[in-house]
Amino acid sequence: MIALTLAEVAELVGGRLTGGADPTATVTGTVEFDSRKVTAGGLFVALPGERVDGHDYVGTAAKAGAVASMVAREVDVPAILVSDQLTALADLAHGVLARLKDITVVGVTGSSGKTSTKDLLAQLLVRLGETVAPPESFNNEIGHPYTVLRATEDTRYLVLEKSARKIGHIAQLARIAPPRIGVELNVGTAHVGEFGSVEAIATAKGELVEALPPAADGGVAVLNADDERVRAMAARTKARVVLVGRAEDADVRAENVRVEQGRPVFDIVVKNAKAPVAMQLYGEHHVGNALAAAAVALELGISLDEVAATLSGAGLVSKRRMEVTTRADGVTIVDDTFNANPDSVRVALRNLAEIAGDRRRWAVLGEMAELGPGSVAEHVAIGRYAVELGTARVVATGPAATGILDGAREAAGTEHAGTERAAAMTAVADTQAAAALLVAQLAPGDVVLVKGSKVAHMEQVTAALLAPVGEHDRAEASA
Repeated sequence: MIALTLAEVAELVGGRLTGGADPTATVTGTVEFDSRKVTAGGLFVALPGERVDGHDYVGTAAKAGAVASMVAREVDVPAILVSDQLTALADLAHGVLARLKDITVVGVTGSSGKTSTKDLLAQLLVRLGETVAPPESFNNEIGHPYTVLRATEDTRYLVLEKSARKIGHIAQLARIAPPRIGVELNVGTAHVGEFGSVEAIATAKGELVEALPPAADGGVAVLNADDERVRAMAARTKARVVLVGRAEDADVRAENVRVEQGRPVFDIVVKNAKAPVAMQLYGEHHVGNALAAAAVALELGISLDEVAATLSGAGLVSKRRMEVTTRADGVTIVDDTFNANPDSVRVALRNLAEIAGDRRRWAVLGEMAELGPGSVAEHVAIGRYAVELGTARVVATGPAATGILDGAREAAGTEHAGTERAAAMTAVADTQAAAALLVAQLAPGDVVLVKGSKVAHMEQVTAALLAPVGEHDRAEASA
């Protein structure tokens, strides 16, 4: 964050200094809501949590060097007293960003692909100047302002993810950090149980392009031409529209798309110019992410050849998103456990097929949360789809296991009842049982996809599979 006195911070957030806070003391470090990350000169935000209360850690933060804590009740250390810490955090981020005149804000949203696109953008834009992007998926009312407050006077590009749980969320985030460029990736079924319909999700996602400045003021909306709901957002913005995708009318287009050993290869085409891209990331879905990132980079002045070269060399930044690891015994683990919805699971299953080739495939699938009344049908459909793609073994875990198993067995066919193929479709109670089954049955050369929503804690399965046991030492794949 830029250096501010406590008096200046208090003014920006509408707070009052308390606990002996010195108004001339200056915040020179980072703003943190985890007391373990506080360093000298920092500011600690004492957020309330489900299990812990940040107010209990203001002393720890002070000992770590925090100049003050932002609190909602009186404490016995230097503090800024506010009525609501989240509102104050947003106000502080907005106020700090307003003081940074030489910075371009890029917002990214979509039902899937936000984090991967953000990571690609950061690797591109750093070529032009200091770039700040969220760690992992800091994209909500906490992570969004937290990321903004990472910017300094030297920052030239601020890349922000924007997530939503209901209509109005993205608009609220955009008010904290008004974007000049907005990227709309897709409209899918993630959180449909909370929104009620895909149409409502489209309404929420479109708030990003509505927040952009007019074209005359430099506003640019990057829209996925291959998603009709996203394409339709052109009517909701005054910004200049740049279409990306495989559609013939896309301004930034992919041609000659193919997948080699699980990694996408394609030509990126802009007007009459063309450049080859051979990505290191796994999964054909990264073509769309790469095109969106490329469009922003081209708008900001990076050449097409440099864009293509950077995309070809871009590595995996945020973990547990098609993170491919091959153990010493030849078993390959595809960790895609960060989150899941029907669209992303289908993509992951297709990616599994590309990565595995003719090797035996396992799909270890947990619950897809927040799907509403259609949840059972969606889980059945995923189990069916896994087998239709040729997945040899399906292991379903947790509360949704029955639906996934029913779909898998349906696709396997009644004629296979009682056979080895039907027996390969298994439901287990939890992640521990899934891990135990895999440890017992995996054979050299097998390829295992592990995926589920956050609530399913499928990362416990990958942790067990990658824990060093005997010769099963972790060998990182180049990704």
